[in-house]
This record gives sequence, structure tokens and C-alpha cells, in this order.
Amino acid sequence: MKVIVSNGELVIPADVKLEVKGRAVRCKGPRGTLTKDFRHLAVDMFMFDNEKGQKCFKVEAHFSKRKQLASIRTVVSHVRNLITGTTKGFLYKLRCVYAHFPVNINIEQKGALLEIRNFLGEKRVRKVQMLPGVTVSRCEVVKDQLIVTGNCIENVSRSSALINQSCLVRGLDIRKFLDGVYVSEKGLATVEK
Repeated sequence: MKVIVSNGELVIPADVKLEVKGRAVRCKGPRGTLTKDFRHLAVDMFMFDNEKGQKCFKVEAHFSKRKQLASIRTVVSHVRNLITGTTKGFLYKLRCVYAHFPVNINIEQKGALLEIRNFLGEKRVRKVQMLPGVTVSRCEVVKDQLIVTGNCIENVSRSSALINQSCLVRGLDIRKFLDGVYVSEKGLATVEK
């Protein structure tokens, strides 16, 4: 069944500037600028002022079926992540786990490149390049912990996944050989007090 019109709204904070041009959204905040393209979706996007005088972002879909209606909330969630990224940023924490051979980690190029050595005693050096806008650092408090930070949640989570996937155990029983680098915590880079 087609729904005549359906919409989703999002209130924009005062310190964020959001621009919508041809279904491409540009979000500018204190931490930087992020852009996202939604041209592949058949929805209308525009900015307006609500009754309280706040800036709002609205997504509308006309005569849509179930699949197109699902994209409304998806767009609102993506824009909410853009706003969170440009105001607070995202942070993933990873832990290095090993039973016998200690994993050595070197951070090169000011946090843009990660080198993993001595994984399961192997001589091969695993190099993981961080995605644009993402930096990796070593935790000062906890031993064998990495902190991946950035503004774009997609790049931060993908960089963490690349680190995790570079240390997969192959050809051995993964129930016994639990060595690797695993995501232990996900959160915001700056926490409000």
C-alpha cells in the first residue's frame, strides 16, 4: 500500500550549520565539516524553522511503499551522525589480546598508519592505513589499548574493522588461538559533563 506523504524531522543545534543542496547534505560544526550524498534516494530534503524558532531538517517521501519509507529514518539517522561527528566526534577503543607472543604496535605518520608486529610470532609486518580524518593513538592508562578517533562514524568504524581484520587467525582453531585486536568500546570523543 502506498502512503500519500510521510516525513521525518530533526532539530539542528545552534552551533551547527547544515546545508541541503540537491539531496547532498553538508554539516559544519566546531570540529570540522562533513558531507553526505543522498542522490540515490527518492526523497525530498529541506530546511525550515519550527514554531519555537529552531532550525529543522525535514525529509519527505510522497506515494512511497515500505522500502522507500524505511529510507526516511535512515537519512535522519545519517544526518544525526553528521551532527554528532561535527560537535562531539566518535571514539573506538581496541584491545590487543595475546596468549604467548606479545603483539608490538607502532604508530606512524602522526596516527595515520598502524604497524602490527610479532602477531602469533610471525615475521610479517601488518600495515593498516587509517581512512581520511581518522587518527589512531596508544592509550596512556591501559596497556595494549588503542584509541581510534575521528568525526565521521563510518570512517572510524571502518578503520577499527580494518585493524581487527588484519589480525585474523588463519589455519588454526580460533577457539584455542584467541589472539587479535578487538573492539572493546564505542563512544563519543568528547563527553559532556
